[in-house]
Amino acid sequence: MSEALTADSNTGDIVRCDACPVLCRIRRGKAGACDRYANRDGELVRLDPLVVTERAAERDGELVPFLDAAPDWDGKLVAAPPVFVTGIGSGTTYPDYKPAPFIVATEWQGVDTVTVVTEGIFSYCGAKVKIDTDRHLGPEQAAIRVDGEPVGHVTTAEYGSQMLSLGGVRHLTGGSKREGTVTCATLLALCNGEAVDLTIDGGSTVTVQAGKAPVVDGEREERMRVGCGSATIGIFAKQWIGHADEVIVVDDHITGVLSEHQAGRFLDMRPGGIRVRGRKSTPGRYFQVADPGSGWGGTDVTDPLAIIDRIDTKTAWPGERVLMVSTTGEDSAYFELDEALRPVPMPMPAALQAVVDRIGENCEPALCTVLFMGGAGGSLRAGVTENPVRLTRSVQDMITRVTCGGAPAYVWPGGGITLMADVTRLPANAFGYVPTPALVAPIEFTLPRAAYEQLGGHMESIRELDAVLARHPELRRERGRADNPWPYDPPGDAKRRP
Repeated sequence: MSEALTADSNTGDIVRCDACPVLCRIRRGKAGACDRYANRDGELVRLDPLVVTERAAERDGELVPFLDAAPDWDGKLVAAPPVFVTGIGSGTTYPDYKPAPFIVATEWQGVDTVTVVTEGIFSYCGAKVKIDTDRHLGPEQAAIRVDGEPVGHVTTAEYGSQMLSLGGVRHLTGGSKREGTVTCATLLALCNGEAVDLTIDGGSTVTVQAGKAPVVDGEREERMRVGCGSATIGIFAKQWIGHADEVIVVDDHITGVLSEHQAGRFLDMRPGGIRVRGRKSTPGRYFQVADPGSGWGGTDVTDPLAIIDRIDTKTAWPGERVLMVSTTGEDSAYFELDEALRPVPMPMPAALQAVVDRIGENCEPALCTVLFMGGAGGSLRAGVTENPVRLTRSVQDMITRVTCGGAPAYVWPGGGITLMADVTRLPANAFGYVPTPALVAPIEFTLPRAAYEQLGGHMESIRELDAVLARHPELRRERGRADNPWPYDPPGDAKRRP
């Protein structure tokens, strides 16, 4: 911390922190604007402890306490479980000319390994949010607001999920000061697993929390769709034969009509003669049967009969049995055509109810997934090597593994180091902020020591793992997740550039 400390020449009661561009002047006993650094008796200190993750013993695929794995322990000393030093609580490389706060060496499975550890200041960062629900949240490209400020937009929906793009450098720096501040606070809360209320222009208010079900307009969502209307027809067609003469699966995207669908034709179903609204795509598949909304299958329909355009008197028949159901099975109704070929509501037969229940059984629980996304730029890479492009190439060649707080990170193809990480796989409260505004996120680069030397790493700054652990007795130990790859393991077969 001494490099980031400047004492006031008059009183000695003020220290200047240069851990970020704000350059706070911090009075004795006070913290800086980010609440991460403080003046303790004239010394600049990092308030949060350094975090390491432990790799506990494994039994039947489940992490167990280390000594539990050895029930016959005779009392002799046993090796401590392997630990990995994360970037959480480590400090930053700012003002960028200096090596990363921790460059840690250890041996893993016979290989001398180096991990470069830092807390990156990410001005270029955001969150991609995947919300598993059939409900329409808002029009594509609509602004998403928090406290009235735009913090992102609705992006293209994926199969059974609504997708949001939050943050990014333009919201952090390109708008008003308040927009940047609110955007940064929103990202920080979401990445640290807190609930945030998002309001979508022309759409819903959604409460999002990583790893939890979304709450849309005050209602907690329960299910993710089993598939589109056409897919639902294909999956359950055989189970409906003999119990219904027509099945219509209502869906905002692709509504399915069983007797017209290829599945119905292969099963030799008699045409039902019920024509739904919308634009016919291929047999039994219809687009735009209704407007998007919070009703059946993501449409604005609350009465399923509203999507029926006409009933062909030459094809339909009295007594025809019609099941209408949504893609989650949460909405369903059964009708029989009377002598005038009008649908009459009837009690749901047990055989059809069983299939409706099976649709629900095959729906995964509604869930919010928050992915931190950031670009590891030149300044951060300079803390690893004096020639940053070599680090980029080493990451792209899968020689260097990138992790965030010990959790796996997906690195996008193409130039630079653009990464994504599921925030639920990081230790608690892994993210911080600086009021520039920018998010502070842990990042680690792990590679063989020989490879680190080849890319021009800061070899003089390497410290042995045992020495780091001994120097920081106040560090926080976290149990590593069973489904996280151990960061010291190679990321894949190394591919060499020609």
